[in-house]
Amino acid sequence: MDEAIAEWIIEYAADALVYCDTSGTIVRWNRAAAALFGFDRDEALGSSLDLIIPEHLRPAHWQGFRRALASGSTRLSGRPTLTRALAKDGGRLYVQMSFALVRDPAGDVVGSVAVARRAEGGGKG
Repeated sequence: MDEAIAEWIIEYAADALVYCDTSGTIVRWNRAAAALFGFDRDEALGSSLDLIIPEHLRPAHWQGFRRALASGSTRLSGRPTLTRALAKDGGRLYVQMSFALVRDPAGDVVGSVAVARRAEGGGKG
């Protein structure tokens, strides 16, 4: 597949797509992520995932993130989960998210991708 088409698919996907490297720095942020969380691409790229993780959930998130990187698998194995996230305006969102590790051609984990959408009935609160 042409690289441009792959980029268009990511950019125009209906769900938010957030890719971070192994340090938890946001490297990819599509239009749907900007619409869902309120941060434009320039604000998100290069930021820590803490940008969208509520403070009280950060310790558990980072523990799980480090465990997934070390073990090479996520706890939910790609199944979606309902969680809270932060919006730019400071509001909390209920989002359905799924996570996957991203590997290079040698099989080494190079980051993590999350796909998210607002949960039904999951407005800001």
